[in-house]
Amino acid sequence: MPGHRAFRFDVQEHRAHSAKHWRDKVRALESMAYSAVYLPDHFGDQLGAIAALMAAADATTKLRIGSLVFDNDYRHPVVLAKEAATLDLLSDGRLDLGLGAGWMVSDYEQAGIPFDSPGTRIERLAEAVTIVKKFFAGAEFSFQGKYYSITRLEGAPLPVQKPHPPLLLGGGGRKMLRLAAREADIVHVNYNLREGRVNPKLVQTGVAAATEEKVGWIREAAGDRLDSIELGFTVFFASVTSDRESIASAIAPSMGLEARDVLEMPHFLLGTIEQIEDDLKARRERFGFSHVIVPGEVADQLAPIVERLAGK
Repeated sequence: MPGHRAFRFDVQEHRAHSAKHWRDKVRALESMAYSAVYLPDHFGDQLGAIAALMAAADATTKLRIGSLVFDNDYRHPVVLAKEAATLDLLSDGRLDLGLGAGWMVSDYEQAGIPFDSPGTRIERLAEAVTIVKKFFAGAEFSFQGKYYSITRLEGAPLPVQKPHPPLLLGGGGRKMLRLAAREADIVHVNYNLREGRVNPKLVQTGVAAATEEKVGWIREAAGDRLDSIELGFTVFFASVTSDRESIASAIAPSMGLEARDVLEMPHFLLGTIEQIEDDLKARRERFGFSHVIVPGEVADQLAPIVERLAGK
């Protein structure tokens, strides 16, 4: 396992009712101990990630901005690299760049984008990662792959962060996590998203034992890089409560799980401030997780925990 890193807490947001609402949201996060705001990249009820992240950077001075994650199939990697470099430049070097192979089948169906096999999407992402890194280097480059062909392109503008903005890759399958372990600065362990939609079968892939197996794949593929990787996960449901057993027992059957599975799963945080703090420390000890992304709707609830643990 990597040596214990200090905790870092970020927030995943989705929407805002107005420009003022968005500015107020991100400024509130900056006033707490959160280090970044992240946006997903889907076609449903959410802000467009690129414009919203730039607006967040303009409204703040220290808060980092990040994608969780840009779907490689929605933009050519050269187009995305140029946008990402611009975000990093205009935010004074505050971008975390999350890239993914795509997984939500409804996005593909609604937009008429071909939904290729997981293996094909991950192979295409691997080529895209190479192209994006070459773009960030700034020198003229060419690339010939199975999916992309680049001819004498010079990357511009250059990002502020060197050699490039921190690259976040993640997933829940062996092939994706092995790619992340080889290429990313931040590796997030997620559900196995092969189902293409959120359902009980997908959620079951996030139990603690499965998470241990995923971390094992990362360790094996990372080799000497392991100590330089920041490991993390996203919390999809959280509640500060004095009766976590009752909540876990109530929601577990709908996912085909036992209450204990819910309480041990990294993607759920339930309990008092002290219980959640202990759970986060235990997950760092067991899995190496130090980078935690929480849902925007519970950022205020979890702020006392973040104040206690961030940077420690």
